[in-house]
Amino acid sequence: MRIRWTYAFLDRPHGVFGAACDFWTAVTDTRLSELRGQHSGFVTLLPDGADASVKVQAVWSGTGGAHLDFCVDDVAEFAASAVRLGASVVEDLGSLVGLRSPGGQLFCGDPWRGQSSRPGVVRGTRLDQVCVDVPPSVYDAEVAFWSGLLDGWHSRPGALPEFQVVEPPPGLPVRVLLQRLDEERPASAHLDLACADRAATRARHEELGAAFVADFSGWTVMRDPAGGTYCLTDRSPETGGLRG
Repeated sequence: MRIRWTYAFLDRPHGVFGAACDFWTAVTDTRLSELRGQHSGFVTLLPDGADASVKVQAVWSGTGGAHLDFCVDDVAEFAASAVRLGASVVEDLGSLVGLRSPGGQLFCGDPWRGQSSRPGVVRGTRLDQVCVDVPPSVYDAEVAFWSGLLDGWHSRPGALPEFQVVEPPPGLPVRVLLQRLDEERPASAHLDLACADRAATRARHEELGAAFVADFSGWTVMRDPAGGTYCLTDRSPETGGLRG
């Protein structure tokens, strides 16, 4: 099943939904679409001159996180393929199907509506990756699942033993990184930005209300004003690969 387009979805508690929208539109140099959904809890971040690849959703329980939407020609066929590989259906709305991977990570199948123009680099950064944080007991199953589901994507080991990259064909805006955790806890996900200058990006994000959490070799963990964590990485905003 060919993936035609991808969306990175920010899931944030409804009480801080507005703060999330304000911060992420500033970070991605986008504007908000009209609010959608029964409780006006869905919004798309619209770039100029390109198709959107980021959305924000208000959640009414839990602390939120992130997930991926995969746009395809046949949502039912995509969902059936995912189930055959070990996924479970959370909600089937016909035109949209919510699923969970074998490790418990939420993702959705959505109709392709002709999206084809990837957003560009914004102030030396690009929001281009959803990282799925996977407990060690199901890591191998998650690698096999995502590698099998995403037809035509290239699954390969990452720079560290605990990483697996599932890279899309050229032109798609969001790739998948699987990270094996050191502890057993439910699978979750966060967003990653590729940065030409990680320190400068951190400073700007702090000016916009984000908070520093931790530094590692190659990435910085941040917390947005809505309480969600995300990472700034030393990858190239143009290619997504490691620089140098």
